[in-house]
Amino acid sequence: MARTWEVPETFLFGPDKAQKEVALDLYSSVEGLGIVAPHGHVNPGLLADPQARFLHPHDLLVKHDHYLFRLLYSRGVPLEALGVGQEDYDARAAWQTFCTHFHLFDGTPSGLWLRLELTRLFGVTEKPCAANAGAIYEQIDALLNTPDFTPRALYRRFGLEVLATTDPATADLSQHARAQADGFNVVPTFRPDAALHFARPDWRTNLQALEQCGGRSIERYATLLDVLRERRAQFKAHGARASDHDAAQVNLAPLSGGEAEKLFDLALGGQLTPEQAYRLEGHALFDQARLSAEEDGLVMQLHLGSVRNHNPLLFRRYGPDMGSDIPQRVNWTAGLRDLLAAFGNHPNFRAILFTLDESTYTRELAPLAGHYPALRLGPPWWFFDSVLGIERYLDAVTETATLHNTAGFNDDTRAFASIPARHEVWRRTVANWLARQVLRDILDLEEARHLARLTARELALQAYRFDSPVVAPVLAAST
Repeated sequence: MARTWEVPETFLFGPDKAQKEVALDLYSSVEGLGIVAPHGHVNPGLLADPQARFLHPHDLLVKHDHYLFRLLYSRGVPLEALGVGQEDYDARAAWQTFCTHFHLFDGTPSGLWLRLELTRLFGVTEKPCAANAGAIYEQIDALLNTPDFTPRALYRRFGLEVLATTDPATADLSQHARAQADGFNVVPTFRPDAALHFARPDWRTNLQALEQCGGRSIERYATLLDVLRERRAQFKAHGARASDHDAAQVNLAPLSGGEAEKLFDLALGGQLTPEQAYRLEGHALFDQARLSAEEDGLVMQLHLGSVRNHNPLLFRRYGPDMGSDIPQRVNWTAGLRDLLAAFGNHPNFRAILFTLDESTYTRELAPLAGHYPALRLGPPWWFFDSVLGIERYLDAVTETATLHNTAGFNDDTRAFASIPARHEVWRRTVANWLARQVLRDILDLEEARHLARLTARELALQAYRFDSPVVAPVLAAST
C-alpha cells in the first residue's frame, strides 16, 4: 500500500520542542503575507491572455523545470523521455517516466517543493510512483480544466503582489502591458546578455536581432550602448525595476573609449580572442552600471561565477538552460573594485550579488555588502536554495552584512506552480533559524518577528525598489 503524504504543521522545523513552538509562532506571523517574486523566469504570456490555460500536468510541473530534469538526466533518464525540447510528445508517457523516478528527489529542495505543490495545490495524498502515476495525472488534469486553475486564478490564489520575469533586450513587452492592463502586476527585467557575450558563437545573430529591434545598424560600440539605453527606457516604462547580468568571471572594469571600439570592431569581424572578449564584456557591464547609477536607477542583478552550458552535447541539441550551469571560483573583491570605486557609494546605484560559491559569503560578499551602501546580497541560488543552503547562508552573512543588507527571497523559477512552495520553504526555514537565535537569547521574540516579516516580503520590496512611489500605482492596481 502506498504511504499517504502529509505536510505537518511543524514542517521543516527542528526536533527540539521549544524551538518548534517559537518557529511556529514566527512562521504564523508571516504565513499570510503576500508574495513578492522579484526575479524569475515565468512566461508572461500566461497572464497576458485571460483565456490562457496550462496544457497538462507534465507541461506545468516538469517539462520547463530544469531543477527536475537536470537530476533525472544525471541518473540516465533521456531528456527526450521527459519531452524536453519537443513540441510533439506523449505527455502521459513523459509523466509516467517522471513519477517512476520520483524517489530520486527524496531529500532535495525539488522534492520538498513538489510535495507542497502536489498536496496543497492539487490535493494529492500519495507520493508519486510508477503505480499511481496515471491516477495522479488524471486528478491534476481534471483540476487544470476548471476556472480555479487558470494562470490568472492561481496568481490571485497565490497572493502574488508582484511577479518579475526575465526578458532579453529584444523582448516584445506587449504581454506585460496586457497583463498589467487587467490588474496583474507582471513586470519585465532587462537582460542584455545575448548582446554582451561577445565570444558566443551566436553573438552576431543576437546582434542582428537587436538591430532589428532598435531599428538601426550597430557598427560601433557606442551605438550598441545607445540602443541598450533606449531598450532600458522601454523596459522601465513597462514597470521594470531591475536588469539581470550573467558572466563567468568577475572583472567589471572600464576600458578607454578607443580600446572598447577597437575590440568591438574585432568582434564584428569574428577576430576577438577569449581574453579580449572577457575584457570587452567587463567594460560593457561597467557601462550598464553607469546607466543604472546616472540615468535610470534599474537595480543591477549580477549572477557571476557560473560557467553556462557546460555540457556541449546538450547545448548543441537543446540550447541554453538545460541545467548544466556549473560554478567556478571567482574573485569578487578584486573583480568589483573598479565598479565599487565608481558607484559603490552612489545614492542611485544598487547591485544585488548572487553566487554559486558558498565560500565567498564569509570571505568576500558579506564584508562587501556590510560596507558599500550600493550592495545587497541575493538569496541562495540554484544549487543552494535548499533548507541547509538557506541555513548556511544565514549563518554566513547575518553577523557581517546583517539581514538588512540582503535582498529577501526570490524563487528564480520557470515553474509557475512552484512559486508559493518555494516561498514557503524559505519562510519556514528562516523562522526555524530565527527561533534558534531566540532560544540562545541572541534575539528576543519581537526582534525575531520583525526580521521574519522583513525576510518574507519587505526586504525584496526594498532591494528591488518596489516600495518606491514610482511603482505604487501598479501595486495598487493588482490588489
